[in-house]
Amino acid sequence: MLRSVLLYTALVFGANAALAADVDWDAAKAGLPKLVAAQDPGPVGETEFTDPEGGTHSLADYRGKVVLLNFWATWCAPCREEMPALDELQAELGGEDFQVVTIATGRNSPARIDEFYAEVGVSNLPVLLDPRQQLAREMGVVGLPVSVLIDRDGQEIARLMGDEDWASEPAKTLIRQLTAP
Repeated sequence: MLRSVLLYTALVFGANAALAADVDWDAAKAGLPKLVAAQDPGPVGETEFTDPEGGTHSLADYRGKVVLLNFWATWCAPCREEMPALDELQAELGGEDFQVVTIATGRNSPARIDEFYAEVGVSNLPVLLDPRQQLAREMGVVGLPVSVLIDRDGQEIARLMGDEDWASEPAKTLIRQLTAP
């Protein structure tokens, strides 16, 4: 109980004032109980990651969009449960203002990722790789899956450790609030 009070107090007083006006963090937390809003939003990692063709990317490529960054792996059982919901969220809300960015961290061959996507029915998510876990380490990822909400300015505004139903109404409402003009 005390932990909940402390967390709630931190969220109320520590949330970025600009975000507090746009996002109902209490409702988001009620619908996504593992979600933790950043008390002091900060920049995300700058380490580059790759695609199967060898192209390099960075999170800076997504500036101007709200991003749900998800670190996952083909061997991760909770990831298997979560990926279809991330795919549905991208299909429904992805576009100019929002992008689900999934990064397979660690040893995940592109062929195995393709098999994984086919097995779980994913067709709207990118295949991006962090084979040496450099970006994951830079961003403090210690388990999988981990989802990070990033604002249009490239600031981490919330994090969720573990799997979640990202196709749920609370998740969609949160994304709509974050992308509202």
